[in-house]
Amino acid sequence: MVKKVGGWAANFVACLMLYGACAGLAAAEPIKIAMLKQPGVAPLFIAQEKGYFAAEGLQAELVYLESGQAIAVAVASGDIDFGAVGVSGGFYNLAGQGVLKIIAGSYREAAGFPVFAVVASNKAYAAGFTSYKALPGRSIAVTAVGSAGHYTLALLAEKFGVDLKSVHVLPTQSITNAVTAVSGGSADGGVQLANVTVTMLDNGNCKLIGWAGEDVPWQLATIFTAAKTANDKHATVERFLKAYRKGSQDYYAAFIGPDGKRKDGPTAPAMLALIGKYVGQPVDQVTRSISYNDPDGRLDVKDVLHQIAWYRAQGMVKGDFDPASVIDQRFVVPMP
Repeated sequence: MVKKVGGWAANFVACLMLYGACAGLAAAEPIKIAMLKQPGVAPLFIAQEKGYFAAEGLQAELVYLESGQAIAVAVASGDIDFGAVGVSGGFYNLAGQGVLKIIAGSYREAAGFPVFAVVASNKAYAAGFTSYKALPGRSIAVTAVGSAGHYTLALLAEKFGVDLKSVHVLPTQSITNAVTAVSGGSADGGVQLANVTVTMLDNGNCKLIGWAGEDVPWQLATIFTAAKTANDKHATVERFLKAYRKGSQDYYAAFIGPDGKRKDGPTAPAMLALIGKYVGQPVDQVTRSISYNDPDGRLDVKDVLHQIAWYRAQGMVKGDFDPASVIDQRFVVPMP
């Protein structure tokens, strides 16, 4: 009789444990995170691969879109919970209306850590487009007017004394279209993401003019969410950011030394393989596309305010709003 009771009790406890595990799985909150398929968002890949989202009770789905504007609209509509992408005029318009909120910093332009490159088509390069000073009169492909690529082009034009109005900015609506325009010669050049650039260079489809971060470092990308999500799901945002920051710390440890410069550590080979898996590229290409990410996801607030001022000056951002209002100070950790 004792044996029977003991066996029943053991089975009962086992069932309770199984039920608890199943209930925990059922309670996982689904979230969608939109991004471009490129190494700059690697902290999110790491958080997904290492189970950091799952540990926070989140069932994360990574969604790849073709442009920053598409991501901003998807987050604003509620179809996507979080976005990680370069800023744009469209993003700041939505944020200025109180629809979107920046909650952390993402990848940035910095010397030694490529994000955007300016490239020339083979035809245009042969015809003299070999430097930034040769930009006047050239057609330059970007995903959209007001995109992060467009802003990068503006910063470079300002630094090298080029009137941006003398450059024909060619919006192509997607990364794929921009690549095709440069490779096919219908555009003289383009502002391309690093992982796209190294593939084009390896295939002989373009010539490199320069990496933007070597001349114009800036806070290129942010992590953001809808204002409604930030207000109504505060705990979810906190859990998401906790997992994201763990991924950022792993990324930093793999690729960045104590002095903030590129230095691959012991975990770099495994991390490069992980990133290659998510972006669909071989390790030798990924290793040339590693961008700078702050280990704590801090945001360069001063630079964000400068960006908004530029977009306003170009007439791309409308409305009388406080630029600081786009930053949700409940979540953002400012960069000193």
